Amino acid sequence: MIRQVWPSGRDLGDEDLEQLYRYPDGRRWVAVNFVSSTDGAIAVEGRSAALSTPADRIVYRLGNDLADVVLVGAGTAMAEGFEGMRPDERTAARRRRFGLAPIAPVAVVTTGRSLPPDAPVITKASVPTLVFTGSTAPSALRDAWTANGARVFVAGEAEVSAERVVETLAAEGLGRIDCEGGPRLFGSLIEAGVVDEFRLTVAPFLVAGTASRAAVGGVVDPAELELASVLTDGASVLLRYLTPR
Repeated sequence: MIRQVWPSGRDLGDEDLEQLYRYPDGRRWVAVNFVSSTDGAIAVEGRSAALSTPADRIVYRLGNDLADVVLVGAGTAMAEGFEGMRPDERTAARRRRFGLAPIAPVAVVTTGRSLPPDAPVITKASVPTLVFTGSTAPSALRDAWTANGARVFVAGEAEVSAERVVETLAAEGLGRIDCEGGPRLFGSLIEAGVVDEFRLTVAPFLVAGTASRAAVGGVVDPAELELASVLTDGASVLLRYLTPR
């Protein structure tokens, strides 16, 4: 059982969680999801799966079940073995109730170096994957992504513009955006000022080592966030923060 401890104390059922984690109607919304250990690690041996807990998996699923599109960096897509969304009956029913397309596409951000043409996120996806890259990515590579079924968008030069990625997704009718990492993509979204919500699961583990933090990139002035909710299942702590507008 997941219990909300702030702003009010109460047990939450499935419908309560859906309302808490749904995306606002009628506007673009970028929600970023991460799980970390209590000492700040976001991965064990390069993957987040070892840190995920039952409560984290519930809110992670809500993030992509209720989104128009799942946004991910190419490095994360490859490391985590992304193959696109494959809704089961529960997810399909949830998406119907919220008026969403049957399957959310995946949008991958890459400079070109970390996304091979035969990446599973392209070749095994049930609906076409959107690939965002820069104009310096080799044209042969862009053609190969397209030949394997991806829709390719140029959104920058040597680096991909996070702002242009978000603007393009919204223009495509994919304004409810669930970002699932990695750190460099999250950092670029912070720098562009387009993050609306940060969803963080603090899992009950200590990891130490040299694991990365949730966001890396250029230095920005610290942006104060508004705490929206605190949930727990008695082990993990599930936090939602909003960016003041």
